[in-house]
Amino acid sequence: MDTTQTDTPDRGFSFLKVNQRPPKPRSRGVTEIRGPYYTPMGKRYLQDVLETMGAYVDSLKFAAGSFTLMPPHAVRELIDLCHSHNALVSTGGFIEYVLTQGTDAVDRYVQECKELGFDIIELSCGFITIPTDDWLRLVEKVQKAGMKAKPEVGIQFGAGGATTAEELEADGTRDPKWIIMQARRFLEAGAYMIMIESEGITENVRVWRTDVVAEIINSLGLEKVMFEAAEPEVFAWYIKNYGPEVNLFVDHSQIVQLECLRSGIWGTKSLWGRVQTYKG
Repeated sequence: MDTTQTDTPDRGFSFLKVNQRPPKPRSRGVTEIRGPYYTPMGKRYLQDVLETMGAYVDSLKFAAGSFTLMPPHAVRELIDLCHSHNALVSTGGFIEYVLTQGTDAVDRYVQECKELGFDIIELSCGFITIPTDDWLRLVEKVQKAGMKAKPEVGIQFGAGGATTAEELEADGTRDPKWIIMQARRFLEAGAYMIMIESEGITENVRVWRTDVVAEIINSLGLEKVMFEAAEPEVFAWYIKNYGPEVNLFVDHSQIVQLECLRSGIWGTKSLWGRVQTYKG
C-alpha cells in the first residue's frame, strides 16, 4: 500500500469550516463502501469514486463473492487502485460459502485472497451455525496468513441474503449478550474489527432494535465495531445518535451523502448544523 500519500482532503472552498477528519489510517469514523454487487464496478468507475472521494474511503468490500466471478487481473486492478488511495480491501463475508466445501477449500481460499492482495477477510456466518472456537481458529488462520480478520456477528439467523422480514421474524433473533460475548473473544484473539449485521436490527424489521445498538456500543465501544447501514436514514440515525466518528459500511453510491453528514455541511432537518466535533 502507498503510505507516502497524504490523506488530508484536498478540497475547494477551504475557507469554509467543516468537521475535521483524522488522516488515514483511521480508527474512528471509518467508512467501508460496497464494491461490485448491485452494480458492476470496473477500474474506471472505481477510479472516479476514489479520485473524487478517496480521502473519505477507508476500505472497499466485495459482496456475495463477486470477485470469484471476475478475471483475476480485474480483481487485482481494483485492489491495486484502492491501495493507491490508501484504502484497504475486504472479501466480504463469502467464507461461509467456502466453509461448506471443506477444510482444503478454506485453506486455498485464504491463500488466493493473500495472493490477490486482499487486506481483510470478513468472517461471517449469517446462514450457517459454527462453534465459536472454530470461528476463532479462522481468525487465527487469517492472521497467520498476514491479513486482517473481521468477524461479522448479528442477532438474526439467515441474515445477508435479502430474506423477507416475515421469514426472518419467524426464525427469531439471538440474545445480544451472546454476540457481544463472541465479539469480545474475537477482539481478544486480535481481530481487526467486528462487523455488525444490520438485519434484525435496522434492516428487514418492523421496528428498529436501537436497544441492541446501544448494548453493543456500551459493551464494546465505537472504535472496534462497524455497523452495516444499508439505507441513508440508517446511517443518518447512527451519526445523529453516536456522532461522526461511528464506523459505518454503506453502498459506494452513498459515500458523498454520508461524508456530507460526517463533515457537518449538510443534512436533514433533524441533523442540519447539529453534527459537530471539537479538536481543542
